[in-house]
Amino acid sequence: MSHGHRGPHLFPLVRGLDDERVSDPAEKARHRAQALARRDALSPDERLRASTAIAARIAVLASTFPPGPVAGYWPIRSEADPLPALEILRAFGHPIALPVVGPGRLLFRLWAPADTLAPAPMGLSEPMEAAPAVEPTTLLVPLAAFDRRGHRIGYGRGHYDRTFAVLGPVRTIGIAFSVQEIDIIPDEPHDHPLDFVVTEREVVDRRDHRG
Repeated sequence: MSHGHRGPHLFPLVRGLDDERVSDPAEKARHRAQALARRDALSPDERLRASTAIAARIAVLASTFPPGPVAGYWPIRSEADPLPALEILRAFGHPIALPVVGPGRLLFRLWAPADTLAPAPMGLSEPMEAAPAVEPTTLLVPLAAFDRRGHRIGYGRGHYDRTFAVLGPVRTIGIAFSVQEIDIIPDEPHDHPLDFVVTEREVVDRRDHRG
């Protein structure tokens, strides 16, 4: 069941039968650029208000989280900011972790607001090597674009896709602004759809949009 009302921002990608969807890197790159342009066009105040609303929706959804660490991310550029949500989840008793780009996949290390972060490639910030490594039970995932079936377009480097493939059972929650939604993202059998996508308008539960 979706929580809240469905936003009006729907942008066509590919229409057709499920078995005709083909993952086209050039097409994904084009739609990634378009979704990121819409995200960039939001003002700082709009992004701040939306990130606060996202945190409130995650606070409600958190009652369904499995016990254990929650991994977020350090926001860059115009990304939806997960830090307000992570503060709430820490208050609920979840250890908080941030990703570290490792060989072949993301690793996750515990993080607290007072901790110093290390600069990393692509403008990222990561916990220091001394921070304990953990395997999260819930992941808050950044993205460029999403559809209502939980499929996402990332930033083209495949870090999260490779990580999903090797993690144990984990709840995956995309964090995005509603302007990043598109109609259908072409997917392949090896893709790992997100369990939920949380925007400032609603919680999209992929179980409501299978097909």
